[in-house]
Amino acid sequence: FAATILLSLLLSLTQAQQDAVTVTIIQPGHGPAVTTSHRYSSHVTLYIQNTDGTKTPSGWSTRTQDGATVDAPFAFTPGVGLITGWTEGVLKMREGERSWLGVPSEKGYGGRAMGSPNSSSGGFYIPANSNLLFDIEILGKEEEVVGRKSRQDL
Repeated sequence: FAATILLSLLLSLTQAQQDAVTVTIIQPGHGPAVTTSHRYSSHVTLYIQNTDGTKTPSGWSTRTQDGATVDAPFAFTPGVGLITGWTEGVLKMREGERSWLGVPSEKGYGGRAMGSPNSSSGGFYIPANSNLLFDIEILGKEEEVVGRKSRQDL
């Protein structure tokens, strides 16, 4: 009986780990922690996390180095109009940080495909039930990032 309970507990823990959002720091941030109280500016490239551990570009990036036509930061407020996994992940980050954000399908788009599978249309595509991997850099609070850019243009 104890072995059955232990096995059940281990299976539950394994499932919980598979459903967890992961944050792997590429470059630490030295700013304040991200909160739901602000709108942030970020650079993002989205990949599909394959079952063999490799990643496939989804076609969506805000960085020219990853295929965007211009560097165009993405502005967001945690918890507003975002997938659950994005919010959970960025709330573990700091301003200035660049990280890999791993989002299981259940906390991403689940069974819904997003975008267009026709890559020649220039858009992005996320197949249904995809685990997602974001390369995300939190540039800072949107109003502060825009203010810095405006001063640089003077």
